Amino acid sequence: MTIGSEDELEKLKAAGRLVARTLKAMGEALEPGMTTRELDDLGRRMLEDSGARSAPELTYGFPGATCISIGPDVAHGIPGDRKVEAGDLINIDVSAELDGFFADTGASFAVPPTAPRVEKLCRDGRRALWSGIRTVRPGAPLNAIGKSIEAFARKNGYSLVRNLASHGVGASLHEAPTEIATWWEPSDRRTMTEGLVFTIEPFLSLGADWVEEADDGWTLFPPGGQPTVQYEHTLVVTPRGPVVLTLAD
Repeated sequence: MTIGSEDELEKLKAAGRLVARTLKAMGEALEPGMTTRELDDLGRRMLEDSGARSAPELTYGFPGATCISIGPDVAHGIPGDRKVEAGDLINIDVSAELDGFFADTGASFAVPPTAPRVEKLCRDGRRALWSGIRTVRPGAPLNAIGKSIEAFARKNGYSLVRNLASHGVGASLHEAPTEIATWWEPSDRRTMTEGLVFTIEPFLSLGADWVEEADDGWTLFPPGGQPTVQYEHTLVVTPRGPVVLTLAD
């Protein structure tokens, strides 16, 4: 999607704020003993109370309002009866449609007590995301995002999952530009244009560079079980740089 009016931007901002607030509330509610279905129910209530619809449910028939993955699972985890335990590394991904516009965000949460290396992985996952966001400006190559993120990962001793990428969003959950790498992809000649809306969502890992699909047809996990985090924002390219739409205010 390329934004064509101030009204479209304001509607995208509203969708972005809602998914960001929902993600924040779910993260704050995390505690040992609760099930992932209970956590998903919280997310569903917040979305529906604001007149929004779950994007993965609406678009793909996903069996839940949000995606909740308990490590070593990293993405697309189905909410259910599994209980959160102390020490878990949990990814929550919230995307929704509001008033015809879509926004997408996600974050990983470590449930205390947490190993120091996992705490550092979470901090650096957020830093990796922002290293990519800072490259965003009209006319810049799209692959500048992945180049910056990969440089950060290499400098700090991490790997990046390379079969999960960022994507366009706005008029639908997944749209052009597709497959925006969060690693250096020199063959990608696309550029960022003013008004373009897309996500940035690196999967930073302690060794994994690939994920596979579980038997349930949804859940994604690294075969070696390495701790992996994902942080995601939806943003729009403006002459002043990136405007991040998925910040909870």
